[in-house]
Amino acid sequence: MAPQRKRQRPDDYFEDWKAREALAESMIPIVGTLAREKNVKCYIYGNSLVNLSVLDIMKTHRWVRQVEDNELSEFETIRVIESMSKLNLGASHIDVGRLSVEYFDKHQGEGLSLDEFVADRLSHLIDSTHRPKGPVDVVLFGFGRIGRLMARILVAKTDGGDNLRLRAIVVRKGSAPDDLLKRASLLRRDSVHGVFQGTIRVDEERQSFVANGNEIKVIYANAPEDVDYEAHGIKNCLVVDNTGVWRDRDGLSRHLKANGVSKVILTAPGKGDIKNIVAGINHSDIVADDTVLSAASCTTNAIVPPLKVVHDAFGIESGHVETVHAFTNDQNLIDNYHKADRRGRSAPLNLVLTETGAAKAVAKVLPQLTGKLTGNAIRVPTPNVSMAILNVTLGKETSKEELNEFMRQTALHSPYRKQIDFSNSPEVVSTDFVGSRAACVFDAQATIVNGRHAVLYLWYDNEYGYSCQVYRVLEKMAGIKYLTYPPTDTGGL
Repeated sequence: MAPQRKRQRPDDYFEDWKAREALAESMIPIVGTLAREKNVKCYIYGNSLVNLSVLDIMKTHRWVRQVEDNELSEFETIRVIESMSKLNLGASHIDVGRLSVEYFDKHQGEGLSLDEFVADRLSHLIDSTHRPKGPVDVVLFGFGRIGRLMARILVAKTDGGDNLRLRAIVVRKGSAPDDLLKRASLLRRDSVHGVFQGTIRVDEERQSFVANGNEIKVIYANAPEDVDYEAHGIKNCLVVDNTGVWRDRDGLSRHLKANGVSKVILTAPGKGDIKNIVAGINHSDIVADDTVLSAASCTTNAIVPPLKVVHDAFGIESGHVETVHAFTNDQNLIDNYHKADRRGRSAPLNLVLTETGAAKAVAKVLPQLTGKLTGNAIRVPTPNVSMAILNVTLGKETSKEELNEFMRQTALHSPYRKQIDFSNSPEVVSTDFVGSRAACVFDAQATIVNGRHAVLYLWYDNEYGYSCQVYRVLEKMAGIKYLTYPPTDTGGL
């Protein structure tokens, strides 16, 4: 293999910037057309280019230096994207960043023109009749913090329409006369996650609102079985229960009694014999006959992926999980009665020591760690982004450098790259991870290792990152699977 080249320093940084800015701008209509008309989604090392701004596209190119020790050039990726646009590609997810690096930096297309190289690498996608099995109707039962973020994600990923389609939300009728408008406004603006990326209009007559062309019915009901979804044109839908009111099979099965429902997923830890699924880890446990599933908790999703990879590589003999968790809706703004210990005290004024079931929940996903972990939580006065601290005794000695490099390679190149992200900055704080799509972000600067004793620090957006994990489980439940480049067994990037 020829040696990798380094990007040359431009003679004029500003002129170089303007040139690359223009190239990024020219990518937008091509990427958009591929997504809308062919259901072909472009990525750069796992980061989607669909619906990104010019500056976000440029930042995504810059990010690649963490992976390849070399900045990705817009001068090259635009040529790859243009080559792709000439091909009759079937529905797929394509990493144009990896294609660019393979051809221009790693010289894997020796003797081939760029068009020939792209056609060769994507030969399994050309004239493909594969469809991801969509559209599949989705209903959100409950429209709180997770429900509204799920709505944002579902709308953003509609693209050409052959995916999961958000058709309705189900809520209890509020006391305000403008209930519908208030629901839409909460989706439009969020104090933590910012404004909705797109347009929302309210249709009072049809009792719905339209988000980026997706008409979303607002159905008022007090119980799962009271809804007739088929009366609203919704069939064989997946219900995402965001209420947490029902967490066992009997309670959640009430959804299945409603006309038009095929399956239910709970966005909280399930009780009894319900499978708790962490996307990327045990999603293969989902079978076609499963009608009731749980996406576990945000903390379980954050800690299970790193626990698995560390256990597989080094062994974990025992450990303690401490979560420093953003306060949640079940806590009080000021001191008031609460059935749980300490949670009645003011959330924005106190550190609140409380319990977490995440350590015990790990055993449901990783049976090999049963009985090896303890856990506790401290609720802190921040509205979003939490930290999990894994204090573990390993099966063999290692070093900080070895453990960090292992986690870096895992985050960037392994099948767990959607679940584990990597940070090596000495300056990051919690707000830097608002909007992170990963289940967790490994903080390499904070790692402590002493022989077989290691302490790992993991950031996670307990709202948005978790919602992305729920979406991944939904895709699996719906049987939606894309062909990809590079090819994968699981589908998606």
